[in-house]
Amino acid sequence: MLRFLFGWFAWELTASAFWVGTIAGLMLMPALVLSPLFGVLADQINPRNGLLATVGLQGMLAAITALIHALDVLTLQSLAVLALAFGVVTSAHTPIRLAMLPRLVERGALPSAIGYSAMVFNSSRILGPALGAWMLTVSSVTMVFAASATFMGLAVLLLLRVSGLTEVAGSQESPALLAQLREGVRYAVGHTDLRLVFTLTLASGLLGRTFIELLPAVSGALLDGDATTLAILTAGAGAGSILGGLIVSRQGGRTGQLYRLVLSGLSLAALVLLSMSLWGALPVVAVAVGCVSLATTVVGTGNQALTQLMIDESYRGRVMSLWTVVAMGTPAVGAVLLGTLADRVGFVAAMALPAVAVLVLVMISRQVLIRQAGS
Repeated sequence: MLRFLFGWFAWELTASAFWVGTIAGLMLMPALVLSPLFGVLADQINPRNGLLATVGLQGMLAAITALIHALDVLTLQSLAVLALAFGVVTSAHTPIRLAMLPRLVERGALPSAIGYSAMVFNSSRILGPALGAWMLTVSSVTMVFAASATFMGLAVLLLLRVSGLTEVAGSQESPALLAQLREGVRYAVGHTDLRLVFTLTLASGLLGRTFIELLPAVSGALLDGDATTLAILTAGAGAGSILGGLIVSRQGGRTGQLYRLVLSGLSLAALVLLSMSLWGALPVVAVAVGCVSLATTVVGTGNQALTQLMIDESYRGRVMSLWTVVAMGTPAVGAVLLGTLADRVGFVAAMALPAVAVLVLVMISRQVLIRQAGS
């Protein structure tokens, strides 16, 4: 909900896809630099305590934003600073969250657990904006920011109920942390299958994830919509996200099947976005958004499951943090670039280039997997 509010308020202030993309980028770009360092930390600390800190800080940022807006001093500049701060906290939150799940379930249940966890995460990532958009139609921006802070406070209370998790290892000095980070990077780069999964994650970030990040601008540019219009679009995206997560949650631990699912999802997202010139009425756009969201959830969740299944336990936090860099950093860059391009040539032309590139990548990846299976 907080991420949506930042994007929505940026559109309200500027009516510019560039600024919506820039605010989204500020929330995502810190992951490019900080997530690997926090990934090393995630291998060493009690993940519950780490999440208590990050969720608490996110709640504080939401409360501060509500207060600033209530005082009528929330400007584009202050919004950018708050978005960047939120991005820094999220860059710590994500690798800790991803490293926590395997410590809660047995390995045999891990693929299903990843699917269900991703379904909850991706559903809330879309349904939160849907709820926020609806609340904007019946309440004030200040109250919706305050509601976001309240939800995060409730999450802290739930985390306090988690017990039985301890630190994996003692804390280490900075040089040791950097050495461990380099070791994790070498492990990921030297792993052939991980390189492919990271490439597919990058493609999804540039296509489907970037499109979803720009949804406030899409609503305004394509439909001249208001908060109600955006609520309908995000509801469609939420339905697609739930279905996409459910599809992956029913998969087992067979990597070949997960690869096929990921490539199918990328193809679906690319084909739907290539048809953007045919979108017209709000119901059509909502269905299209739902299809892109479904495909993006399938790809993101499938890639996360593949990564979790491939890595050794001792590298889990570090590798998942590198995956986070790709998964979150790519749409950060993509949102700025495609938002700028959309302001100049429109969304139809702006999304066509990455869609075509993704279809080419899918064909190449299929050939690579066929050769690997044959050998």
